[in-house]
Parts: sequence; C-alpha cells; structure tokens
Amino acid sequence: MTGTALTAPRPRIALVIPVLNEEEAIPLVLAEAPREIVDEIVVVDGGSADRTVERAATAGARVVVERRRGYGRACLAGARAAAETCAIAVFLDGDGSDCPGRISELVTPILGGDADFVIGSRSRGEREPGSMSAHQLVAGYAVGAVLRLLYGVRYTDMAPFRAITLDALFRLGMREMTYGWNLEMQIRAVRAGLRILELPVPHRRRAGGASKVSGSLAGTVRASVRILLTLARVTLEREDPVPAGLKGGKNS
Repeated sequence: MTGTALTAPRPRIALVIPVLNEEEAIPLVLAEAPREIVDEIVVVDGGSADRTVERAATAGARVVVERRRGYGRACLAGARAAAETCAIAVFLDGDGSDCPGRISELVTPILGGDADFVIGSRSRGEREPGSMSAHQLVAGYAVGAVLRLLYGVRYTDMAPFRAITLDALFRLGMREMTYGWNLEMQIRAVRAGLRILELPVPHRRRAGGASKVSGSLAGTVRASVRILLTLARVTLEREDPVPAGLKGGKNS
C-alpha cells in the first residue's frame, strides 16, 4: 500500500460530572472543558433543587437525572451513559474546584497505552488557599498509607478528578454508591491489576454553593464514616464481586 498511512481515530472521551445544586459553578466548569479532547459531556444530577439541570443543558451537556441520591450512584449512571458512545471517562466535580483544562494530562497516558487508570492528586499539586481542609489532606495520606501496607501501591489522595477506560471500570464490579466510590475504585483497580498512575493537579476553591462534604460537620462525619466503611468492606472481601450485568445496569 502506498501513500499516507491511515491513522486510527483515538478512543472517544467522555467527561462525567456528578452534580447536586451547582447552578453557580456548572456553567463555568463546562466552559473550561477542552472540546478538542472531550467528545461528550455527561452531567448527572442527583436531585438538584436549583437551576443546575437547566444551566448544564444550556451549556451543551447531556443531562442524566439520577433520582436516587448518592455520589457513587451518580458516577455510575454517568459512566453507563458515557459508554454508549465513548471508551474513556474522565470524572470531576461540578463545583469548579477541579481544573478541566488539565484533562489532557490525565488521558494522555491512557491514550498512549501506558495506563488504564489515572488519578489527579490534589495533595501533590498546587492548591489555592482554602481549597482543601487539613483533615482532607490528612485523610488522603492516611488512607494511602494503609493501602500501601495492604497492597504496595502509593496513593496520596482520593480525589474525584480521574480518568479510566470504561472497559476497565466495568470490570471492577463497583458497588459503593456513596462517597466511598473513589476509594473503592482505587482498591479494586489494584486488585484487578490495572496500570495505575497518579499525577499532581492544581486545586481551587469551589466556584459557588456549599460543599456537601467539608461544608458542614455533619457532611464531613458522614463522608468519613462511609469512607472508613468502604475501606473495611472492600479490604475484607475474599474476592471482588462478579461484574456481570454492570454495564447494562443490572447491578450497582
């Protein structure tokens, strides 16, 4: 064959954003999304009482409404929707604290065949003053230390900003529907033998609204309890759950 060699198109990339009452921030987040990299944006609303859904749709996102609340449940719903057209999912929060402009840094190792799962570490990156509390930083390092002892992997954060191939995600058998979703993914990724990479990313103060986790003592306690329960449950499992039917939505 002569002439210019044909170049295979890159895998399609979806940006998945779970939201709950983020009407102030979501237009800003979507405006920063690099459209030359992101092929589809899926905003998953967990029951907002404000204009989050309207503003996300106006900004060009595909909106999925998940009426049952739960951070992990929203992420899973977004992944399932993204899998209809895309092969890689990038997750980030809809409050403006993550930087969509850094998406290329997370997906490049996956596109290059060097990683299956890439986490953006806020702890290792440049943080805007007030963007993370001391207990969030300590929790990230503490859980990372436990996982290093158990599995020999070095994590410094349980950050929401992450990229993963959808094929790999659906093989993990994710079950945690609350704030323990991120941690469960990190544990199962190690046990599944995924190629994992953690990269430093910048972190900002949220662009509006109140944090569901660090914005109140009750939210912090609830999230902390769920994370600890997730760590105990997943670690004590004899084997990872069979992921049959996960992609089709039968198992959560």
